Amino acid sequence: MNSIEIRAIELQDKAQWQVLFSQYAHFYKVGINDAILAKSWSWLHDTSHPLQALVAVSAAHGLVGLAHFRACPDALIGQDIGYLDDLFVATEHRGAGIARRLIEGVQAIAQAQQWPLVRWVTASDNHTAQRLYDSLAERTTWLTYDLRA
Repeated sequence: MNSIEIRAIELQDKAQWQVLFSQYAHFYKVGINDAILAKSWSWLHDTSHPLQALVAVSAAHGLVGLAHFRACPDALIGQDIGYLDDLFVATEHRGAGIARRLIEGVQAIAQAQQWPLVRWVTASDNHTAQRLYDSLAERTTWLTYDLRA
């Protein structure tokens, strides 16, 4: 794990990021195509867009993990919080603490931005991820809903 660097995403990461993000979409059974990849990639490099990314980089294997996050206004507290949209570690690199380090990287950014918390959701059947999340954060009782427009 010590040979893993957590850093902001860079332009030269595009090809490896596309592979990881496509694997993430496949894991959650979400269709992905070149247009989605291009749009998401452009958001990550548009300074006027809130989406940001950290990546986990192995000297031997390149990008092995990603975390997409953003500022999210919370009207009940009258300030932005952090929202972790996507977290993924390549299958062959799981169990080495990379996801924890990515979350801690987002937490450090939240502290620097003075966001009082970072929020995220996960699938109810993703028990492996939940064990990690339970060790880092407070589990809430909120359920999420998607209303198609």
